[in-house]
Amino acid sequence: METTYFQVCKEKPDPACMRRAAEILKQGGLVAFPTETVYGLGANGLDEQAVGAIFRAKGRPSDNPLILHIADQGDLNELVRTVPANARILLNKFWPGPLTVVLERSPVVPDKVTGGLNTVAVRMPDSVVARELIRLAGVPVAAPSANTSGRPSPTTAQAVLADLAGKIDAIIDAGPANIGLESTIVDCTTPVPTLLRPGGITVEMLAAVLGAVEFAPALGGVQAAPKAPGMKYAHYAPNAPLILLEGESKALQDRLWAELTGALAAGKKAGAVVSDETAARLPAEAVIACYGSCRAPAAIAANLYTALRTFDAAPVDVIYAEGVPEEGLGLAIMNRLRKASAYHIIKV
Repeated sequence: METTYFQVCKEKPDPACMRRAAEILKQGGLVAFPTETVYGLGANGLDEQAVGAIFRAKGRPSDNPLILHIADQGDLNELVRTVPANARILLNKFWPGPLTVVLERSPVVPDKVTGGLNTVAVRMPDSVVARELIRLAGVPVAAPSANTSGRPSPTTAQAVLADLAGKIDAIIDAGPANIGLESTIVDCTTPVPTLLRPGGITVEMLAAVLGAVEFAPALGGVQAAPKAPGMKYAHYAPNAPLILLEGESKALQDRLWAELTGALAAGKKAGAVVSDETAARLPAEAVIACYGSCRAPAAIAANLYTALRTFDAAPVDVIYAEGVPEEGLGLAIMNRLRKASAYHIIKV
């Protein structure tokens, strides 16, 4: 399969390109497209056959639910049975934006989208390109991240093509994603809204409008039936095994130095994903990928997956990652690093 490539402006996408991409979706094809979080792999979310093609292209387990993307808040009504008051508060505050809500599904939503559950995850992205594509297609668009299942999510069109060129019908390139981490997912079917996946809308932001938010057990590594993407299977992982270091900054830097020098002395090619501040203190022989300054969590979020993909071009035997404090966006960053490490963690 040849993958058609469209390049458009993020703010004012070319109408002809957008119409052609939307037509591919209408005909049951797969189109990778940018959102403000990461690039998604879209299909007609009401077409079981088209949705099934997403799973085949990504190599994604069939019980891992997908998110339906809509262009207007009114489009939600067709997809869910009710919108409880706590969900309406969230939608009015954070849509369009990097927030996904889980609600009771309506009969129109295919089982393939929900993994057979009676709930569905829905988001209205902030990206002009994403919403225009959905509007022109005239259907909700099912879209997980546009990468091979389990790999770091793509924040650029080039990362999408590295994984999926020849496996999908088209890609829309509108430059790098702004946020760089997938959307926050909140289950609004529970008495107290439950955080299923942290993201660009932080826990602090949720609590400010809801008053209380519970954490899903899966965020602590407890496995259960996944109600949303990213809850059950290994995700975000580079090819080499990754070990996450968590702890106070100075002690963490010392332990990171020790781990790297030990691996190098044992004849291994070792890499590290670290802050700019820590990079200057590490052995020159190690392959270093910087995710940004420890004082700029938004930059770390935007750069994290690109940093993890560095080790595709510079293969190593083992990767060590520097953890960050879990306030604000740090919770989402640490969630992704823990999943990427398959919970192989050194507590410093």
